[in-house]
Amino acid sequence: MGIGRVGAACALALVTRGSAREIVIVDRTRARAKAVATDLRYGAPLCPEVSLRDGDYADLAGASIVLVAAGVNVYRDIIPKIVAAAPAAMLLVVTDPPDPLADLTRTLARHDRVLGTGTLLDSLRFRVHLARRLGVSPASVEAQVVGEHGTSEVLCGVPVAKALPAGSSLDELRQGVEHDVRFANIAIIEGNEASQYGIGIASARIAEAVLRDERVVLPIGAYHAEYGVTLSLLVVVGRHGASRTLEPAMSAEERQAPRTSAEVLRKAVQRTSRHDYRAQVIVHLRRRDDYARPGLLISLPTVGSNVASHTSPPTTIANRRRPHWQIPATRACRRGPPRFSG
Repeated sequence: MGIGRVGAACALALVTRGSAREIVIVDRTRARAKAVATDLRYGAPLCPEVSLRDGDYADLAGASIVLVAAGVNVYRDIIPKIVAAAPAAMLLVVTDPPDPLADLTRTLARHDRVLGTGTLLDSLRFRVHLARRLGVSPASVEAQVVGEHGTSEVLCGVPVAKALPAGSSLDELRQGVEHDVRFANIAIIEGNEASQYGIGIASARIAEAVLRDERVVLPIGAYHAEYGVTLSLLVVVGRHGASRTLEPAMSAEERQAPRTSAEVLRKAVQRTSRHDYRAQVIVHLRRRDDYARPGLLISLPTVGSNVASHTSPPTTIANRRRPHWQIPATRACRRGPPRFSG
């Protein structure tokens, strides 16, 4: 649902990965949905077999999962229509920021079959940058990000000190990975105006886990009654969504960090319940000098960290930047209107 840049990237990933037997593309502009479906259909013979077409809300009937990549300003309009057409479908929130939008979706849908892409993409970025510096395949790195998809997230993993290449410095590794993870999204946006392909692939992977009832463990957004909001923890993902929560190895202070994320998210959800969500949207494209402020710090002896200031010990959570939806919209980006993406 929603076929802008991110929605189109999701559709492309679903087709090329063979994630589903049938894919229906829906957009408020039917001509756009038809054009994207037609374009993908021409390449589909080279991919796993799939039935691909454009449609309207009624065509969502019987869907097992609906990926929602529409703009934040239309959620209040489209979610009830999606639920009316596909009342049993799992709803996967792809639009950024996914955590508070997932809670908004739960409220609008009046059921709990709602997931968010959460920190899956953050985790993949962490694995890629860490693997590059260790000279190994990202597939061989187990490093997860939990909490919110934002600056209060917590980075978890395994010890890496013994895996360092000869002559490498642990501090240099930490600083390098910190820089790469922190600037990943802004670097993509400055070069291509939107971050879309990574989140498209991550969304397709979540859809596969649901459709195939894989019961795979992923760091994605799900509602946790203990925290009172949707945030990302390691959860078992299958046909019924997030069925069980697993806690990664973390220090006592790192365990507190998800609670800090939850508090940040609760405030965001409260604002969305009082106002039109459009008032809460923040510009994702920020100047590079905005990132010179205290931000991400990775504690790499255990590859476990939270967002902290440069001058604080790695396990502190002081001086965090505000989450991206709290940044005033007047801090505009340099090029054109804002684009919201993973």
